[in-house]
Amino acid sequence: MSENSTQKWAAGAATGVGSMPGGDAREAARTVTGSLESFPYLAELPARGPGADMIGRTLGMLVEVYGHVEPSGWRISDRPGRDTRRAHSWLGEDLDALEEFTQGYEGPLKVSAVGPWTLAASLEMRNGEAALSDPGACRDLAASLAEGLRGHLADVRRRVPGARVVLQLDEPSLTAVLQGRVKTASGYRTHRAVDRAVVEGALRDLVAVAEDGPVVVHSCAPEVPFGLLRRAGVTGVSFDFSLLTEREEEVIGEAVEAGTTLFAGVVPGVDSRLSDPAGSVMGVRTLWRRLGLTPGTLSESVVLTPSCGLAGASPAYARSALDHCVRAARSLADNPE
Repeated sequence: MSENSTQKWAAGAATGVGSMPGGDAREAARTVTGSLESFPYLAELPARGPGADMIGRTLGMLVEVYGHVEPSGWRISDRPGRDTRRAHSWLGEDLDALEEFTQGYEGPLKVSAVGPWTLAASLEMRNGEAALSDPGACRDLAASLAEGLRGHLADVRRRVPGARVVLQLDEPSLTAVLQGRVKTASGYRTHRAVDRAVVEGALRDLVAVAEDGPVVVHSCAPEVPFGLLRRAGVTGVSFDFSLLTEREEEVIGEAVEAGTTLFAGVVPGVDSRLSDPAGSVMGVRTLWRRLGLTPGTLSESVVLTPSCGLAGASPAYARSALDHCVRAARSLADNPE
């Protein structure tokens, strides 16, 4: 078993990914805690604008690194400005709402931040190029993120003392970073691929920030590097189940056998017609049989989620999607075969 694989949630668990529709923090917290009574999370509300998006929110957590919005995206600044203050304010509002609706709660509680490599691929330096182009800037960002997350996790634990805080690192650009597919500012070239050992080392350092708490890495992009993430010591890998290919099955089996939890995104993140809960997990059961894994371990090794964030969904569908994940997870626990 991996060193970070201690079970931190009940078998047959379900949770969300990150974003929710709308801009009302209290309504989002009410929906999340009402639907996901056993595994809620701190919602992101990107519809509010820059600073509430996942890059902006994470920028607001950084220590001694600031950012402001340019037409091309977020750019590193010398000092905190209006955009940084807005990010701080919205995060505080979201935390206040979560605290209100988790009074007396005991159990897993997930919070999210953008991981170091997606952050480096998304943040521009003063010359307009991504921080990814400068190894020193990448190291500085990762160190600032680590320090900021220590404070953020401590704040959440103080606000919800009964919670076992789960840290999710959002890394949708991780595969592109590893494969050298992140475009330069001109759009005509791509940045050089980052060495896998360097990528793994930075992620391992972020895992250590959680102080033995669970760390999940989320990517809704194809070709998630399951093996690298397992070696980095993460507790779980969150992904869009519909994007899996057969060539990934062996490394997924190795990860599960090593104790890594699969956060399988089986419910569409945008308004769709939902099948019955058992139908939503049919592919998960089929994968388990192909891998030759014990059916009894299925509900302990898999947490069900939407395929990605729900920011693009209607409020009614977002509630239905979270409720559906809970029912599907119960179906998986009741009938793993």
